[in-house]
Amino acid sequence: MPSLTSLPGRHRRRTLLAGISSLVFGFLSGKARALTIAGALPWTPGAAAPPAEARLGPWLFFTPAEARATEALVDRLIPPDEKTPGGKDAGCAVFIDRQLAGPYGNAHGLYMQGPFAAGTPEQGDQSPFTPAMRYRRALAALDRLSRQRFAGKPFAAIPPSEQDALLAGLESGAVALEDLDGKAFFALLLENTKEGFFADPVYGGNRGMASWTMIGFPGARYDYRDWISRHNERYPLPPVGIMGRPAWNEARG
Repeated sequence: MPSLTSLPGRHRRRTLLAGISSLVFGFLSGKARALTIAGALPWTPGAAAPPAEARLGPWLFFTPAEARATEALVDRLIPPDEKTPGGKDAGCAVFIDRQLAGPYGNAHGLYMQGPFAAGTPEQGDQSPFTPAMRYRRALAALDRLSRQRFAGKPFAAIPPSEQDALLAGLESGAVALEDLDGKAFFALLLENTKEGFFADPVYGGNRGMASWTMIGFPGARYDYRDWISRHNERYPLPPVGIMGRPAWNEARG
């Protein structure tokens, strides 16, 4: 039988349409059978590869000075209140540190070759700097700026009101960082802080599932369909992460 590519154009189309028609007819007439599985599960229990759990411990990417600055930054972007911890105690800086120490930090899988030129927002990031490089440069530049303006004090040591003023300046573009786009860094920092606050705790942030508890998100519970249509009702069960709940792990120990 000749291949489809060896036939003239109109014959190729007819042959292809005939094949599709036969397939559709088979489904409609009941000739196509679904796969029936009996006597065993179609997967092997425990065969999944969950992400490695980020544990508390030494910083993997940040220097101590960078870590202090980042903890101060995330705590101003998500300040604590009487019910919910802020960005620092929720582990947002730990989340960012672990991400920068891994593939995200070195822009693994992204095209990072030149030429580099400022593009439109629709074209995405056009910078030659990886996320790790941006943080390293920006945190150093932010501390230098803070020391110049506040009698030698690094960003983490100045009053919260002054920290907020610098952050507002970075967001608006009124405050410039040396050798780096401060506005772009603010956007990156804000994005990463929100990711750390709301991501699964397995990645180092959302410590104690604080943000999920705050918004009533059930997390990775296997089934909560009964509550999807129950608007303005708070989900009554505590959230569950990929690794379960701390109370469950303590019970196993």
